[in-house]
This record gives sequence, C-alpha cells and structure tokens, in this order.
Amino acid sequence: MRERDGTPPGHLDERKAVLMLHGRSVPVLAGFDLEYKTYSWANALAKAGYDVFMMDLQGSGLSPRPTMDDPRNVNPAQQQLLKPRPPGFTPGPPNYPFQLTNSNSDRDELNTVVEWIIHNRGVKKVAFIGWSAAAFTMGPYAVKNPTKVSSLFLLAPIFPPEGTSTAPSPLPRPGFPTFVSTKDGTWNGWGNEALCTGQREDAMKDVVWNAIMQNDPVGSTWGPVGEGLNRIRNFVRWGWNKATAAQGSVLGGSVPVLIAYGEHDKQANTSSEDPELNFSVPALYKAIAGDHKLMVKLDCAGHSVVWEMQHQNLHNLSKHWLDHLKVDGKTQGIFDMDTNGVISPAP
Repeated sequence: MRERDGTPPGHLDERKAVLMLHGRSVPVLAGFDLEYKTYSWANALAKAGYDVFMMDLQGSGLSPRPTMDDPRNVNPAQQQLLKPRPPGFTPGPPNYPFQLTNSNSDRDELNTVVEWIIHNRGVKKVAFIGWSAAAFTMGPYAVKNPTKVSSLFLLAPIFPPEGTSTAPSPLPRPGFPTFVSTKDGTWNGWGNEALCTGQREDAMKDVVWNAIMQNDPVGSTWGPVGEGLNRIRNFVRWGWNKATAAQGSVLGGSVPVLIAYGEHDKQANTSSEDPELNFSVPALYKAIAGDHKLMVKLDCAGHSVVWEMQHQNLHNLSKHWLDHLKVDGKTQGIFDMDTNGVISPAP
C-alpha cells in the first residue's frame, strides 16, 4: 500500500480518505501514481486535500507474488516468450497448477486495507476509486459493506451483467498462476483504441512500461534483455453481475456511484456469447437500482485514459465528484465530456 496524504495541516479531524485499486494487468504505481508530467492521479487528489491510498492485490505490483517467481508457473501457451530462458527453466507444465487468487481472497485483502485506514486515520468511511477489473472487488465489497464506503468511482469498469453469482468448486481452481505480456503487445493493445489525433503521447510507451518494470523486479529480468515481461496474476472471479449491482439498492443509494469510460473502450464493452466475457458499462449503470448514479463518457479516450490526453479532465471529474457527489449539478443521469473537459447531457 502507498499513501499520498494531502490533508491540510490543522485539519486532521476533517481527513477525507480515498482508496484506489488497480485493474487486471497494471500495478497501482504505474496506473495511479505515474511520476511523469501531470499523469499522477493520486498526486492530483492529494493536492486537492485528500488522503490518498493505493493498494496492490496479491500477485500485482510490489505485493507478494507466491508461486509467480518460478517461470514454470507461467501460462504454458506463453512460455515461448521467456527468451532468453531464465536459469534452470525448461518449458513444461506449471508446478503450481492452480489460479493464484479469487474473489473471496481479493475482497478480504481490500477489507484489511479499509479497516487499517479507518482505524489508523480516524475516518468513518473510505471513498473508492477503481479502474477496470477493480470493479470485481470494489463493487461487491461496497454492496456488502456500505457503512465503510462513502462513494464509488469506477473508471472503465469490467461488468458482465449475466456473470455467475456462485463460487466455483473446488478452490483453488485448476490452471496456472501467471500470465505475461510484452512491451510491444501491451502498447499495441492500447493502440487499438487510440483513434483520435493526439490521444496519447508516443513517449508513454516507454514511460508506462518502465514504471511497470520498476514494480516487478523479477518480471523485468525475464524475456528480452533490457525490456522484461509484465507478469499478470491469474484469478477466478464471481459475484459481480446485474443481481449484485441491484442488491438492496445499496449502489446508488447509501453508496453513490459515478461511472466513467472512454468512447473507444473495447475492453470494458465487448460482444461475446460467453456471459463471463460479455462486458458492458451501460449495463452496469442500468443495473444499479439506486437513484444516485451517474455515467460519463469521455470523448477521444480508450480503456487506458489514465495515460491519455483526457487524463487531467478525468482527475478534475473525480475531484468534483469527491467534493460534491454530483455531475453538472445533478445526482443522476448520463453525460458526455469533450476534450476540453466540458460536460453535457448525453443525446
């Protein structure tokens, strides 16, 4: 966990805590606290007076990565990327033939951090900011723990409306603990959503990758010399779907919700016959039963808007939300944000 405390001196009794959680493949320091120009979202919030916390779930960033340090536990279909081979490595089946974590363990970790913040910083509730797959953890947690969560800001949330509610059996699930990705593969994946002139700086390819590698001292030594591989935990999830989002009218009720996403986001909006892989941001807005819910679509932005030209407008949107729990003076509705940060009701 990392903290940037922007609480003004003499106002500790008015401390406002924010907890940021990463998505599937990017550690929090690269996603939320990138020390390059104006890209640090956490720093922007700290400057606005918030006590900002960022956490890595087990298997991501600087967190413990049990079984992931052994290259034999990489997805067998990706082991050809381990060139030159790490010392003693011979391609073959994983020696830990299971997925690394699951929905229960992720929510337990989140709860540990929330409890620490509440008890050690003297706050009653914590505001959540989650990116992408963080929705799998923060959404259901907020539903079950509304007395601990003041609000929920979800950026590009992954939401399968017809996803399963039931934990698979047995646990842990068979498989492997580690995916890997290359620098070019990662950059090109983001590039599939860069459809506007000037949407992202070319320099971000190196800046973001270097930040990811700095948070993975093992992965940075795998794969191409001087480049490394991004190690991504393999986890099994359940319990985040339209039934959960509507449960008890908590979301949009005692826990106000703001959803933001890029107009070119192809990762949070998919079309799949597999209900576990059929994702929809608008479906999440529709599923939330409470009235205090807002959705903002960002023009000329993709799934990785935190590293794109719209990033400062995103920062400002989150600050306004944390201050007022409104958008354009309203507590409900669907809006568009242009590249100047101007918000208007969606057509």
